[in-house]
Amino acid sequence: MNKEWSEMNKKMQTLIGKETSFPEGIDALIELRESLFEQITSIAKNYPAEAFYQMPFAGAEGYHSKTLVYSMWHIFRIEDIVAHELIGKDTQVLFAGNWQKKTKSPIITTGNELHDEGLVSFSRELDTKAVFEYCRAVKDASDGILRKLTYADLKRTFTDEDKKRILDSGSVSTDESAVWLIDYWCDKDLKGLLKMPFSRHWIMHIEAMCRIKNKLCHKAKKGVDQIAYCGLSCAHCFLKDYCGSCRTPYNTCSYATCSPDGVCPNAACCKEKGLDGCYECDDIRECKRGFYSLGKEVHAIKSMSLFISRHGKRELQTVLENLHKKQVFEKVQEVLGDDIDQGLQILEENR
Repeated sequence: MNKEWSEMNKKMQTLIGKETSFPEGIDALIELRESLFEQITSIAKNYPAEAFYQMPFAGAEGYHSKTLVYSMWHIFRIEDIVAHELIGKDTQVLFAGNWQKKTKSPIITTGNELHDEGLVSFSRELDTKAVFEYCRAVKDASDGILRKLTYADLKRTFTDEDKKRILDSGSVSTDESAVWLIDYWCDKDLKGLLKMPFSRHWIMHIEAMCRIKNKLCHKAKKGVDQIAYCGLSCAHCFLKDYCGSCRTPYNTCSYATCSPDGVCPNAACCKEKGLDGCYECDDIRECKRGFYSLGKEVHAIKSMSLFISRHGKRELQTVLENLHKKQVFEKVQEVLGDDIDQGLQILEENR
């Protein structure tokens, strides 16, 4: 389990267990959910449509054997059902917001009953952007419910009538791979629900989503030039395990994710000019476009680009390997510094 999320989860569970710290515990739960949802947001906004119905771990044991969009649907259908059929005893967000139609989902269930090709087919049918908006709507509604809870509510239990209401809603398939969920939820008290559907369940599936998207990134990069348009060596970037590079649709470069439509201005400029990279441009030293607008913070990248102009991409890769043998570093700025000429000199000296 992700160490940061695990620690946040442990803190939350400890705090909600005492009446005096219960409000602080709810705040900790909301904070954990915000952190987790940031990961979902990053995935939903930065990966191509095809990524959401791929199953790179098909047949594996574990949550990572699913698809990205299925995972999103599954997490929030479960929360929607539990939050509104059990705790709030009101209308699910799915029904209140007409989200089945918006998401183009052929089902209203949690999806537990789907397997193999059926799961892929389901994922292909969904409108990923609408599913993401549904997820956000469920999260916001649940956060509102959580903030209204009191310490005394933690002991609330559920009845056969609650079970029947869920079953009658059609939100859980009667297939044996899904129907067990109703007993699972209703046999817990409210405190138990806070520990699973509203927190730990998120963690397990979002960690699985990270495994899926990382695998897709590695697959996308296979055989692709690992020198970015700006001159950065993707093979030596601290994001290399999580990014498909700006030469694939799986680009999650930190600057690209902050740019309109997830496209780095440097990459866009090179494509517009028909350049392989910034290192082919005569204006590179004075350029302040996109990534280069950060100034001294990325002068090391300009140094690499200028080095490529002189010696080529293969030579840069060799020099970076030499530098890694001499010292451990995560970001090339740690070695090349923030002065263009100084960085270029260091690269030259390590040829």
